[in-house]
Amino acid sequence: MSDPATLKKTALFAAHQKLGARLVDFGDWHMPVQYAGILEEHKAVREAAGVFDISHMGEFYVQGVKALDFLNGMLTNDVAKLAVGQGQYTLMLNDAGGVIDDLIVYRIHDLEYFLVVNAAKIQEDRAWIAQHLPPDVNFSDKSDSTSAVAVQGPKAVEMVRAFLGAGWPEPKRNEIAAYSWNCQWILAARTGYTGEDGVELFFPSEIAEHFLMALLEAGKPLGLKPCGLGARDTLRLEACLPLNGNDLSDKRTPLEAGLVFFVSLTKEASFPGKDVLLRQKSEGLKEKLVAFRLKDKGPPPRPHYQLFQGATQVGEVTSGAPSPTLGYGIGLAYVKADYATPGTALDLEVRGSRVPVEVVKKPFYKRAV
Repeated sequence: MSDPATLKKTALFAAHQKLGARLVDFGDWHMPVQYAGILEEHKAVREAAGVFDISHMGEFYVQGVKALDFLNGMLTNDVAKLAVGQGQYTLMLNDAGGVIDDLIVYRIHDLEYFLVVNAAKIQEDRAWIAQHLPPDVNFSDKSDSTSAVAVQGPKAVEMVRAFLGAGWPEPKRNEIAAYSWNCQWILAARTGYTGEDGVELFFPSEIAEHFLMALLEAGKPLGLKPCGLGARDTLRLEACLPLNGNDLSDKRTPLEAGLVFFVSLTKEASFPGKDVLLRQKSEGLKEKLVAFRLKDKGPPPRPHYQLFQGATQVGEVTSGAPSPTLGYGIGLAYVKADYATPGTALDLEVRGSRVPVEVVKKPFYKRAV
């Protein structure tokens, strides 16, 4: 636990205090874990929409004639597929194929790309990029001067439209568009981390509090609520979206994590760790990240709980929580490949007792289209 006096604050810290948030230490940041309560905020996102402070995340810009070639040689997905205004989920790996970070890359101009990276990985990502950056590619880190919020839920687009006005260039899924709000340029992207529709808004930090309060006021008639990290975690877990540092790490490859769709092993560019992934694909995986659920009522799974079949330990939990939507405990775990098939019965060890669980197909929750 970090010293509270040394914790970093986003530009929305004072706004969180005014809104009655309970603030906690999250990766050396003062962040809201909840406002009215996790269950209420979770429900708001599933039924209407909630807004999350994501200002602690990092924002990088990569520019130049060789920017595409550079990024394609650093990231797992095929950046060459992006047209201007499009984005994709991708991963940055170390030489052993382990995940340094999972991130979103957007092509915002012909020769310019915008990267949104995890807060805890900003320094590591920046250093890894600098280590590989060629002289004819320009890199800049705008994390300190950029703030952002994510509006998530089935009414997310409707609420952002009520805030920005009918003239904003409403992006489609995995797209990004620039817009002017009160004479300030902002970026509006449409990805999400909750299993629902979502709009991420990036804006200068100096207008952060005014921006959030105006957004909440515009969305209030439609049910928009401020949400914290507690609801974010239960929402993303129901959607089986991995959390860096839990489900993803520098000791695990994206193939083991079930993210093969975001790894282009056929593109010409050779990114760090590609040879390891090709070998894994050829030889087969020894462990896989699976979803599992409690069969009966019981204590929810937590990270580092062990999974067994009989006397044999077969895996370890990486994420776990009670599911507000489904009403039972759910989790993600790395298990030996022979035990990764949906329908496999296992036992979760909880404080010396065994609780029956079942491996299930991902995700636990999928929104109606």
